[in-house]
Amino acid sequence: MDFTLSEEQLAFQRTAREFARDEWLPHAPGWDERAEFPVAALRAAAALGFAGIYVRDEFGGSGLSRLDAALIFEELAGACVSTAAYLSIHNMAAWMIDRFGNAEQRGRFLPRLMSMEHFASYCLTEPGSGSDAAALQTSARRHGDHYVLNGAKAFISGGGASDVYVAMVRTGDAGPKGISCLVVEKGSPGLSFGKKERKLGWNTQPTAMVNFDDCRVPVANRLGAEGEGFAIAMMGLDGGRLNIGACSLGGARACCEAARDYMLERRQFGQRLADFQALQFKLADMATELAAARLMLWRAAASLDAGDPDATLHCAMAKRLATDAGFHVCNEALQLHGGYGYLKDFPIERYLRDVRVHQILEGTNEIMRVIIARRLLRQ
Repeated sequence: MDFTLSEEQLAFQRTAREFARDEWLPHAPGWDERAEFPVAALRAAAALGFAGIYVRDEFGGSGLSRLDAALIFEELAGACVSTAAYLSIHNMAAWMIDRFGNAEQRGRFLPRLMSMEHFASYCLTEPGSGSDAAALQTSARRHGDHYVLNGAKAFISGGGASDVYVAMVRTGDAGPKGISCLVVEKGSPGLSFGKKERKLGWNTQPTAMVNFDDCRVPVANRLGAEGEGFAIAMMGLDGGRLNIGACSLGGARACCEAARDYMLERRQFGQRLADFQALQFKLADMATELAAARLMLWRAAASLDAGDPDATLHCAMAKRLATDAGFHVCNEALQLHGGYGYLKDFPIERYLRDVRVHQILEGTNEIMRVIIARRLLRQ
């Protein structure tokens, strides 16, 4: 085991950190306050290759590894967790097209996704099927060279703003083997969107219902064969869980650094907060939790890159640990700031609000425990 990053990894890690610090961080509070989707800022990230980090380079992807992606998303999230998280979803959807699409589909969709001229969303969750994803009901009936879709997807990041929706739909019987994957393009007849949801965090990305009412989608937009959609969705989520874990680490690291600086500056009872051993121990535990979660995340990324048969297990473990630790560290940082941490004049509350949802999406942390336990108890 070698935990030393390569010169190339250190270079793009530094590039991501400097870009996030200079281009995103000064604007992130305003984006959050206005609930603004920062299109230009996302396209600036795409210009650095961050829209298709592990998409092959044939159509403009960066062709990097899942570990490389984890490094990049942690740095971006150190400036704005919400925007980095949307970018991670865009990467996941683009990878699904790159991995499971044919040459024509890849050539048609990927170039504009890599520049973020077009934005992408991932559509699995429905009003009646969240954690029980295989129970989804959105139907797709074959009608000549089109599918006719009816149903709805819930909590879709980019809903209404994205141009491409990678959607899991039911083309066959009940259960996972009856699910297929279609790329639904904005402007398709019968495609509409619900109201923009009002959320605790993640305010820099719009979230809305995606509705299909006799929505016509060409058969040529299907990724893989009929019945392969659930497997495709789950493979996408393995990487998505790493990405969202990395975003939690980035937000938590920013909070940990802010707490350290505050402890060195703030004085109570005639001494700095940094001089109280109880608070020293709290900061030490925060840093240790982050380091442990980061190592597990890197291990899971390496496992996924290597095609390890236990990669799904490792990704579930890493996602559970990183997102729980990320929220805990942000919450502890807020506590160390006292009343100031609760004010919007300080960044802690924004990071706290944004990382909280990471324990829910890409599979709740309870579902991560189900995945882990099933693998441990398999005979």
